[in-house]
Amino acid sequence: MTDHTLADYAAQIEAAGRLFATARRILFITGAGLSADSGLPTYRGVGGLYDDAHTDIGLPIEQALSGAMFARRPDITWRFLSQIEASCRGAHPNAGHYAIARLEALRDNVTVLTQNVDGFHLQAGSRDVIEMHGTLRRLRCVDCGRCRHVDNYAGLTIPPECPHCGGILRPDVVLFGENLPDQAVHRFETVLAAGPELVASVGTGSAFPYIAGPVQWAIEHGVPTIEINPGHTPLSERVDFRLRLRAAEALPALLDVAGFSLDSGRDARG
Repeated sequence: MTDHTLADYAAQIEAAGRLFATARRILFITGAGLSADSGLPTYRGVGGLYDDAHTDIGLPIEQALSGAMFARRPDITWRFLSQIEASCRGAHPNAGHYAIARLEALRDNVTVLTQNVDGFHLQAGSRDVIEMHGTLRRLRCVDCGRCRHVDNYAGLTIPPECPHCGGILRPDVVLFGENLPDQAVHRFETVLAAGPELVASVGTGSAFPYIAGPVQWAIEHGVPTIEINPGHTPLSERVDFRLRLRAAEALPALLDVAGFSLDSGRDARG
């Protein structure tokens, strides 16, 4: 990975920023690289913390955080989900999250599809957010289906019981081997059907087909594409604008060009 500065991409930021000012329908696709600027690790798998092949109990993390494991040994899955939640505790949205939220507040039809489960987009003020992998902040009973919001997992008995029926609660996230949530998929399909006029991939390796697919569709249909990622992805050589920068510096710079300065707190163009 090479270190780059805003100055290295001044021309691209100027051109891409103007697109934010004119595009009527904008789709952001965000991954762990965006939340890395909040101090969270870039995750492996479902918001994981595991660069090694196995956890400290000798299981591959894909097995420990699988739907099958939760069905057999919810305590094991909860152990590692709790570690993931603890890594998010005390962290906050960064300038990248706030830049996206500001753009949504000033422009219609700005949608975020995120792989992240930390809830930072909503905390920053975005409202049209599709949490494709769910969120750690919502617990769902596997028996009665009721949900409850939690700020953190401190004080929870692991695994926690549902206060309504006594069933086991689980974070409302997609575990390995589970299907994506139907409601989120439907919302995403509706956004794509409306035809985004700008697609920005931010902090994601584009490894999943439903993440890379919209960018590929945009490329094939002549819709402008932006990738913000310090590293390389399978789409890096195909997008219109590739910014090898941190999201927390690139997104505010793009908004400045568009006239939506994050610092001013108002539309700089009046």
